[in-house]
Amino acid sequence: MAGKDWLTSFLQRNNTLSIRRPQATSMSHSTSFNRTNVSSFFKNLQTVLARYLFEAKDIWNVDETGTTTVQVPGKIIATKGKRQVGAVTSGESGTLVTIALAVNAQGNCIPPYFIFPRKKFQDHFVMSGPIGSTGSANSSGWMHDVDFLSFLQHFVRHTRVNLESKVLLLLDNHWSHLSVAAIDFCRSNGIVLLSFPPYCSHRLQPLDRSVFGPLKRYVNTAADHWMRTHHGKMLTIYDIPNLVAKALPRAATPSNIRSGFVCTGICPFNPDIFEEQDFSPSYVTNRPDPSQVPCALTPHCNTDPYSQSLLPEYPAGSTRNTCLVSAILDHPAVCSAVPPEEAGRGMLEVSHTSVQAFSPEPVRSFPKAGPRKDTKRGGKRRSTAILTDSPVRAALEEEQQKRIQKKPPAPKKRLLTPHTQNTAPTNTAPTDSSDKDEECLVCKETFSSSLPGEVWVQCLFCQLWSHKVCTEGAEHYICHNCDHE
Repeated sequence: MAGKDWLTSFLQRNNTLSIRRPQATSMSHSTSFNRTNVSSFFKNLQTVLARYLFEAKDIWNVDETGTTTVQVPGKIIATKGKRQVGAVTSGESGTLVTIALAVNAQGNCIPPYFIFPRKKFQDHFVMSGPIGSTGSANSSGWMHDVDFLSFLQHFVRHTRVNLESKVLLLLDNHWSHLSVAAIDFCRSNGIVLLSFPPYCSHRLQPLDRSVFGPLKRYVNTAADHWMRTHHGKMLTIYDIPNLVAKALPRAATPSNIRSGFVCTGICPFNPDIFEEQDFSPSYVTNRPDPSQVPCALTPHCNTDPYSQSLLPEYPAGSTRNTCLVSAILDHPAVCSAVPPEEAGRGMLEVSHTSVQAFSPEPVRSFPKAGPRKDTKRGGKRRSTAILTDSPVRAALEEEQQKRIQKKPPAPKKRLLTPHTQNTAPTNTAPTDSSDKDEECLVCKETFSSSLPGEVWVQCLFCQLWSHKVCTEGAEHYICHNCDHE
């Protein structure tokens, strides 16, 4: 029997230990999820709950997740010994569609909001999606500040929030959520915004804890079934709302949503939901607090946190070993357990007579990571805050004004005639001036109103045109109308 199989069977028989795959966590998440950041978040949450007296139906959480047109094939049953067991995907690399979802602590969920990687949004994009869903479009398919403001309008329309009955909306510190226009809209419609600490949403955000995991699994299963029932066809971004419509009722159940708010300590409010072992990954990576002077034992010890020695200075005529024994015996955990008449016999007797567990940390602290390097790259470091409060809003507005002043002016836009329009390498744009003005099949924008540098491609079957950014980027373009025939 192989060593691994023998060890597995032994552990199963004794029912003592188990072999499990460790959960990988980035260094940023391990460092940021510490007692200080979590306590700051719960302090702000307690302030908001005491100020507005929110109930479970008034506490909402919003977050985004991504879905692609290429699924991960699931496991299938095959004959033992068969070497070729395959599954079909619609491509090698998929196209991303962002889904924004909002749930509350009572277990309710509003229709999702889709963000498509297209030039303009059309209503037929979400025709097969969940009832009441809508969306927007941009070139990347990620959430932008304009898209988030549109989502807030979608949120107000379905929750019917107003200044008389306010709600609390919990969200992360993504830059698209921090625009002044979005904060002003929330203030005028009775939405109180509270942000999570940076890199802590994997433990503090209800959607990440109990909804998005099942949602991605069910979407992946639905995409697998779609590929098996549509032979020879490719899964496009216009089919994703249909997959979400099948997967969302199974993932965003009331029990799953409520369990996400319970396990994070948000509702019911429980600031002690996390124990010390939950913060253990951040212990040795905890950054030193510059406002406090690190000291191991006494005020006379070395105050350099990166020094090789954190012991007190030795008196004249003494040795390192005698001072080490003296420092240990003077520790409160040892003094409370050792009788005074036995206090000078040495370390061996102390270890036998001590009742309380002794940690070597007071003698020599565990190594800590150094201070973060101040670099000009990246944005400003965020923290948990009540975004709709006036001081926070004023600080964000000042930061936005500085960013606008540093930004170079955008070049002026001008329209080009069809003869000077850039074209794709294998297709040509409509150049016959006698023909009617062509419209994009996806975004319905006319060819004459195109901007400089935009490329148009022609469908191989119907001979109609589309923006290249509105297509899947295939070498031979087939529009969505001809592809579904």
